[in-house]
Amino acid sequence: MTAVNRAETSSANVRRVRVWDLPTRLFHWTLLVCVLGSVVTAKVGGNATVWHFRLGLATLALIAFRLVWGLVGGRWSRFTSFIYGPGAVLRYLRGQPRPGEHFEVGHNPLGSLSVFGLLGILAVQVATGLVADDEIASTGPLITFVSGAVSSAATAWHRTGGQWLILALVGLHVAAIVFYRLHKRVDLVGPMLHGDKLLAVEAPDTGDTALRRVLALLIGAACAALAIWVNSFGA
Repeated sequence: MTAVNRAETSSANVRRVRVWDLPTRLFHWTLLVCVLGSVVTAKVGGNATVWHFRLGLATLALIAFRLVWGLVGGRWSRFTSFIYGPGAVLRYLRGQPRPGEHFEVGHNPLGSLSVFGLLGILAVQVATGLVADDEIASTGPLITFVSGAVSSAATAWHRTGGQWLILALVGLHVAAIVFYRLHKRVDLVGPMLHGDKLLAVEAPDTGDTALRRVLALLIGAACAALAIWVNSFGA
């Protein structure tokens, strides 16, 4: 088989697959805006503190949404599609996947660690913010439910360790995107914009249907209501 024939065969075997559903994509980019906005408003302080709290509550709603969507969302957005054991991680790093392990479809093992790590630290950051006290004019809406010592410890973490850890994870995320683009010729940004990947393996569509989008809208509304309810304790 000539090089031209091999290229034609390879191209013929590649097909476009919807991997990231619209709700997942909207979650991803909205969360990015909220995180960056929260960091900037925290640094600015003053009147920007109001927006810092608002963005924190929006992040709370987004995390709650992603936890639910990880159970009922599209095929490749569900947690079951990217929970890997240590063995799978090692096989991915060695480039020796087992038959049927197609790490290139959804989140690969390293990507899954990034997702869970970022969700976890953001959840902690939001939780500490809900009981924080800036000792000037603003307190978290749930501060009355914890002791002064707990609030002080939460505030210290929220301002220092938590904030820097989030920035470090975001930096690693961006570095991974650049690495895959330059060294592996894999575009991770495009699919998170339009939802599709060009795959040479058989993989099911994620199921980005109108009905699932309506479900996501209802879940999103419920999560927003949850964040508003939590904030009402500080009224």
